[in-house]
Amino acid sequence: MTIYFTKGDENMNLVDKVNKKHANPNIPEFRTGDTVRVNVWVKEGKKERIQAFEGLVVAKSGGSISETFTVRKKSGSIGVSRTFPVNSPLVDSIVILKKGMVRRNKLNFLKGMKKEYKVKERN
Repeated sequence: MTIYFTKGDENMNLVDKVNKKHANPNIPEFRTGDTVRVNVWVKEGKKERIQAFEGLVVAKSGGSISETFTVRKKSGSIGVSRTFPVNSPLVDSIVILKKGMVRRNKLNFLKGMKKEYKVKERN
């Protein structure tokens, strides 16, 4: 069942209206293969600070309000993956450092690789 409003936003159903209200405005358009820096609010005891997590976007899933993306980076000799909800209030901002060109939607094969994966840059 779809509920439509005629006042204000024409032909916008209730779900779209709620999604638009809760969407994070600081999120740019990015794709799998891009190198990004995600600034996240971290609470340690009574203090709050912003922590940057920089790496390669290896997956995006979901849509609208429930969209998530996974960023993978190498910390020393260990690979670290972290999944972020796009519209989370804890995600302060996302900065695109490099735009990459890959042929796959999910880069899960990077987990088993010993060498660093090279991503071609796109304009």
